[in-house]
Amino acid sequence: MDAVRVALLREVLAGTRWPGAARRFAGSLRRSVAPSGGSLLLVGTERYEPWHLAAHLVDEAAWSGLPALAPTLVRHRVLPGEPPHLSVGLGRLEAARRGYTLLVVAPESPGEALLQRVHDARRAGATVLSLDGGDPDLGTLAHDALSVREGAAELDLDTVQHLVSAAAGENGLPAQRGPRRFRDRLARLADQLTAPPPSRW
Repeated sequence: MDAVRVALLREVLAGTRWPGAARRFAGSLRRSVAPSGGSLLLVGTERYEPWHLAAHLVDEAAWSGLPALAPTLVRHRVLPGEPPHLSVGLGRLEAARRGYTLLVVAPESPGEALLQRVHDARRAGATVLSLDGGDPDLGTLAHDALSVREGAAELDLDTVQHLVSAAAGENGLPAQRGPRRFRDRLARLADQLTAPPPSRW
């Protein structure tokens, strides 16, 4: 989702809690990865792999100048012959310790096996963040969580992932001293184009 579409989405969701909640959570993500310079592990459930979030975070890492945002996608099943970046299995979670951030995306219950691995990573010192459907066990393990319960009126978990990844690339950027970046200008233009007309009264 590009900057224009994110700006339009934020406009549609203005007045709801979601733009602010996504920025807050994205701030937690940035703060957890910035000091370590990387080691962001991204994992979903057995039925749901967060492919799109991984791709968007890679893009945001490049655009924002914060390479630590680029995650390692950890997969429940790795098939023979897949490229290296798609061949990281659950065993990688055993390496998570202080300086690592584990971002769990779980629309449904993550299951006991994954919860145990998350618990072990937290005990070893990793920071645990969760984008989830409201699972109470996962919420208890997470240092910070953003939950989208099934049937939420405004949006779904996939849409929240777009908001979070875009905000992660924006939060805490240093002040611009030179010309504004192209993405900043584009986002500002989108905001102007979607703003309601000024009142004549």
